[in-house]
Amino acid sequence: MEMIIDFPGGARVDAHFAGHTVMTDQPSPTGKGNAPTPFNLFLASIGTYAGIYVLGFCQSRGIPTEGIRIVQQVARDSATGMVGKITLDIQVPPTFPKKYHAALVRSANQCAVKKHLEHPPEFEVLTRAVKSET
Repeated sequence: MEMIIDFPGGARVDAHFAGHTVMTDQPSPTGKGNAPTPFNLFLASIGTYAGIYVLGFCQSRGIPTEGIRIVQQVARDSATGMVGKITLDIQVPPTFPKKYHAALVRSANQCAVKKHLEHPPEFEVLTRAVKSET
């Protein structure tokens, strides 16, 4: 998969892929805050991807998803400012079958974003001159 990242103005940085555009921005004073920051999109991808697995688990068993939500907490290391812990709290209504609570956690733990963080890919950053498309 290829993504094209461009700079449409101000502090905006957008990603284009598979017919979609994901817009990002920075809060003021650098940016206008009209879109999430790239890092917040990254964090949201963890919770939403875990949510895909929770949704699939419930749908495959005919369990209604009304009232289910995931609350994601991010704790930063005070010395480095880096994320030290991410907690995903799957909150279910009292009617959710108790026998599926542990299975719901196992399902969310299948999140591909989480697995990539646990086993990170190799990164290679390059620079090269290319001819303008205009």
